[in-house]
Amino acid sequence: MPHPRDADAPDAASPDNPEDAAFARLLRAADAGQPEAWDRIYALLYPDLHRIAQSQIRRQASPRVSPTSLISETWLRLSGADLKVEDRRHLTAVIARAMRFVLIDQARRALTEMHAEGNCESLHESHARDPDAARVERILSIDQALTRLSAIDARLGRVVELRYFGGLSEREVAEALDVTERTVSRDWRKARAFLVAQLGRDGGDGEF
Repeated sequence: MPHPRDADAPDAASPDNPEDAAFARLLRAADAGQPEAWDRIYALLYPDLHRIAQSQIRRQASPRVSPTSLISETWLRLSGADLKVEDRRHLTAVIARAMRFVLIDQARRALTEMHAEGNCESLHESHARDPDAARVERILSIDQALTRLSAIDARLGRVVELRYFGGLSEREVAEALDVTERTVSRDWRKARAFLVAQLGRDGGDGEF
């Protein structure tokens, strides 16, 4: 279920912060249809996006995908979307989530290709012999568990996306979601317990 803004939530980025103010101006320019503003935003965000992409690839065991290609595909997908973002933290969180969906789509395409090649045995039966099959099974199982978690508690799902997949610290997650670090820590413990229970001890214990 969605959560209201925390009573203990930190204040939004100060308009007096020069970096925050400059980024806010770029967002307004981009929203006004100035394409060069998005180019500047991309350049400013790239170091953070590269770090998040590396974490996503590592977590989803997708060594064939480079951080650069993941960032490029994600940015291309979002370029046609009608994004309404509040600030840099919000935009970074949106992109981190989109990256996860890019990797999930790639895993689903891989599954389709396996079936097209006539591999009729289940992924569970074949993963011991085929590392790619094991990777696809793992990615899709985690995605299904996270989807169930998000349906129950949307914020817990966002914490997992940012903390586990995005590799953000608790402080960064707190800033992105506009809650306290204490809230993020509590949500992370709840989310981990749920996912371990969903995936089973072999699939989740030690993973989160």
